[in-house]
Amino acid sequence: MKRLPATLFLLAGLGILGVCIAFIFAMNEERQRKMTCTGLQVEFADQRTFVTREDIEGYLKKEYGAYIGQRLDSVDLKKVEQILDSKSAIRKTEAFTTPDGYLNVIVYQREPFVRFQKGAIGFFADEKGFLFPLQRNFVSTVPIIDGAVPLDFSAGFKSEPKSESQKQWLADILSLVSHMNKSRVWAKNIAQITVEGNGDLVLVPRQGKERFLFGKPVEIGEKFARIEKYYSAILPEKGAGYYSTVNVKYHKQIVCRK
Repeated sequence: MKRLPATLFLLAGLGILGVCIAFIFAMNEERQRKMTCTGLQVEFADQRTFVTREDIEGYLKKEYGAYIGQRLDSVDLKKVEQILDSKSAIRKTEAFTTPDGYLNVIVYQREPFVRFQKGAIGFFADEKGFLFPLQRNFVSTVPIIDGAVPLDFSAGFKSEPKSESQKQWLADILSLVSHMNKSRVWAKNIAQITVEGNGDLVLVPRQGKERFLFGKPVEIGEKFARIEKYYSAILPEKGAGYYSTVNVKYHKQIVCRK
């Protein structure tokens, strides 16, 4: 019975501590509720330069309106993300506010994997097959494919291809570019890829006058193996410049023409 007062004293102390903590939380919550947005902080999750901080500010000013001075807990973060995610070069964004009064935006940009040039209209495709326009702030070093590109797009188009056949063709092209990138030799030495009217690809190397008739973008590894065979066995025997076209599109065949 002598220990009872000590226990009551401990419980009373814990009760007072709990009230103090609740009061601090309530005051902090009230302070944050009344806090206004004082600025924008933009962080880029990659080193690409498709969009700038000024671009982000401009998009929000035009499509969101005034957020500076708005109560911090009323900033529509979902709307901010939707506005920025609709921009072709942005893959996704994350928006959140912090107790220092800032609206924070983390930007993840798309990574070009291949460039298509169809007449006067140029487009990038990322590794997932998403098409988006060329960007004014970015000079690409990815492979360029021109000619009769069988993709339907107009200026400003940003989406996956419209039909299943176009999606399949793009998937095959991405496999071709991936094979070239992995070998490094082909990515470095193939200067141009042109799509002929019949859908066949023509590969033009940086050195030599040969044009390699590749056919459709299928059986990619086997066709590059035949190109390697040409360089290792045929070219040394005939000499540089002897053939102008090398057809590797047929199974187990290398057809050379002067």
